[in-house]
Amino acid sequence: MKKRELTFKPELESIIRKCEVCNLAMIDEDGAPYVIPMNFGYADDYIYFHSARTGKKIDVLKKNKKVCISFSADHDLKWVNEEVACSWGMRYRSVLAFGNVEFVDDYDQKEEALRIFMKNYADMDFSFNEPAVKDILIFRVKIEKMDGRALGY
Repeated sequence: MKKRELTFKPELESIIRKCEVCNLAMIDEDGAPYVIPMNFGYADDYIYFHSARTGKKIDVLKKNKKVCISFSADHDLKWVNEEVACSWGMRYRSVLAFGNVEFVDDYDQKEEALRIFMKNYADMDFSFNEPAVKDILIFRVKIEKMDGRALGY
């Protein structure tokens, strides 16, 4: 199977929209990688996340806003000869997005971010509880660079 680079933005966005979970990669204060799976929303070159207000992830992001987000979709195991291990391979499409975290404090922007977030999982209108919106931490990443790979497609 041949790997190919993906650069066409609509194709990259299509891969992102297929994903239910992404992996958010950060560098902690000791210079160690810290990667966690996250639910997300995507719109207009921004990836949206929600979180509790405290914890390691938030501590790391407040000190270093640079992140990388990994998306992977269309996984399909294939082989040429079922009995030869080296002939097996996983087809996939993936995207890496790079940017900086921005914390969202404005109530209306937080509510809009939650709508974008929920649209990724259910294409319907939602109402939101005002105390919950005020209490939740929303952050987003403006995508500064994005590229992708496809293997077997």
